[in-house]
Amino acid sequence: MQHGSLRAVVERETPSVITTSQRPAAPAVLKADLFRRWFFILPAVFVTYSLAYLDRANYGFGVAAGMASTLGITGQQTSMLSSVFFLGYFAFQLPGATLAKKFGVTRLVFFLLVAWGSFAALSGVITSYPLLLADRFLLGTAESLIFPAMLVLLNSWFTRSERGRSNALLILGNPLTVLWMSVITGYLIQAVGWQKTFIFEGIPSIVWAFVWILVVRDKPSKTWWLKPEAGAALEQTLTEEQLAVAPVGAVRQALLRPDVLLLAVQYFAWSVGVYGFVLWLPTIVRQGSALAMGRTGLLSAIPYLAAVLSMLLASYLSDRTQRRESLVWPFLLVAGLALLGSFLTAERSVLAAFLFLILGGAAMYAPYGPFFAIIPERLPRNVTPAVLALINSAGALGGFLGSYFVGALQAATGNPKAGFLLMSLSLIVSAVLLLFLPKAAPLTPPPLTLESGA
Repeated sequence: MQHGSLRAVVERETPSVITTSQRPAAPAVLKADLFRRWFFILPAVFVTYSLAYLDRANYGFGVAAGMASTLGITGQQTSMLSSVFFLGYFAFQLPGATLAKKFGVTRLVFFLLVAWGSFAALSGVITSYPLLLADRFLLGTAESLIFPAMLVLLNSWFTRSERGRSNALLILGNPLTVLWMSVITGYLIQAVGWQKTFIFEGIPSIVWAFVWILVVRDKPSKTWWLKPEAGAALEQTLTEEQLAVAPVGAVRQALLRPDVLLLAVQYFAWSVGVYGFVLWLPTIVRQGSALAMGRTGLLSAIPYLAAVLSMLLASYLSDRTQRRESLVWPFLLVAGLALLGSFLTAERSVLAAFLFLILGGAAMYAPYGPFFAIIPERLPRNVTPAVLALINSAGALGGFLGSYFVGALQAATGNPKAGFLLMSLSLIVSAVLLLFLPKAAPLTPPPLTLESGA
């Protein structure tokens, strides 16, 4: 029997989940009811994360469309506007984890959606550089808890054998957002300008906040669209899975663990490559091909289409084999080598350099699902939010440095080659670091009170 699988949740016939005054629901009924999670929770977290990513990634299109000339600012100031977002994102990760624990993920995300939608729309209104700098910082602050909060929520709704896929479907909000945004934003900027585009793309987050608060609850037993017995069965299975993880009493103890610190450093290096890629790809493509913004958007979307397919494949393999770390580092190594190939061919062949970009984009995104399944399988749920916040804050710091230095190198040299080299080396380092991750203690099966039909 594979403990923790959806089958173990729904195909059991024991009264230990349900009080003696209740008749247990038929396994088929429970299975159908629990399947609703994939149509309520996952679309909700996907759209939320997608909107968050829209309001941070469309900045690169504003830069490519001439933001600097419109505002009368230098290339260095443009890079600072790009990277200051990540300072706000970095600074409030751990305090945000405390707020999520105190107020609950659902309520906190509602207020954050309203906040970052407002700050994103203001990015198209403000023309003063200092005020725009403050607005970008506050946008990063408002978005700082979204990703770890979404992961914590998924850990409360999906079992161990589903976690790679549920994480990947959340993180698909990243490349899929950039995929459709690359097409729509390019043509929208061409039609109405980058400032109105920022306003139009900030408003949906505010509207979505009210849909979110109606649909999502922190726990299965508290939702209106799931039968009580199905929610109780799911929560019991998730509790039993926690019995297989060695307890950690204090958050500080968890944050100082060698495996947690190494994962934070590794994710920092990974994010240098990813965010440099995301924010500067439109500029690089446009400079390399001298296309209009509409066609630049179309070309910039291709690497993200490849990323979507690679993420689905990697997460499926991870859940099927229950392998995590060994599915992460090979993809990152390929991504680093692909960007190195783009660096080496940039001046000789635009086509070859772009094909390497497609391979690099697919490989750098592929292992997100398995990667974020590592933490809840090593640490108990009482410290998981803080650990995820620490790792994500390290990623935010990497995003700050990646976006700043790639942009600064672009401005200083007038070509994308040096930025490719920086992103390439960062991804290669992130792959090598993962090889030194201490082995996790073997997961011992928890005492089962429920029987699988297997």
